[in-house]
Amino acid sequence: MPPEAWGAAIIAALAAGFVRGLAGFGLSVVLVPVLQLAIAPQLAVFVGLVSLFLIGLTDIGRIRRDADRSAIPITAIAIACTPLGLWALTALPADWARVLIALVSLGAFVLVVVPLGPFRLARRPAMAVSGFFTGFLGGFAGMPGPGMGPFYLRGRLEPRAARASMMAIFLVLTPVSAAIFLWRGVGSAADMLLAACLFVPVLAGDWLGHAAFGKVTTRQWQVATALVLGIAAVAACWKLFA
Repeated sequence: MPPEAWGAAIIAALAAGFVRGLAGFGLSVVLVPVLQLAIAPQLAVFVGLVSLFLIGLTDIGRIRRDADRSAIPITAIAIACTPLGLWALTALPADWARVLIALVSLGAFVLVVVPLGPFRLARRPAMAVSGFFTGFLGGFAGMPGPGMGPFYLRGRLEPRAARASMMAIFLVLTPVSAAIFLWRGVGSAADMLLAACLFVPVLAGDWLGHAAFGKVTTRQWQVATALVLGIAAVAACWKLFA
């Protein structure tokens, strides 16, 4: 990548780590739309998945302590649906993939902030829907977070349990997804090295996000998460269409 692309990638990695530390998801929502402007969309998705796995390794203790059991069925369904998302990603032309990945980033914001009205799903159907979109969006855009975000951000779990549950899903789903990508010939050692290089700013941002999480109320957590996702979505769409 040229120097200016490296600079944008490092800034995006720092911001993505902060979002992930604060919300429990959102790393790929911020990172992948920026990376795909410099490298092929499929490779940007692969780098996002590897980055998610690396940062997830730092949270094993938190996951074991706070995660809710709903993470288990959502993860199982997501793993089954990931190949479908990868198929859609590789079947589409690169320009269309870039547009749709940016729109997924925008959709993550919309799903979190738009009122649902009187419509509600029972817990088990809601987990099934969440698992499907978590897997599909993980395979298609490297963004499993938007699939599970509405379930956990709008649910009855307290923020600590909701955040740890999303981290648990990422920790299991991302290496499986990355392995599927490699099996299909998407991704290489060079792309994994890129993810490793970006891990330092991701880790720094994640530390700042964890520090901020400990100082906010439940409502502040939800609002801050929505605002950051909104800014990331607008920035991704602006960069793409500009």
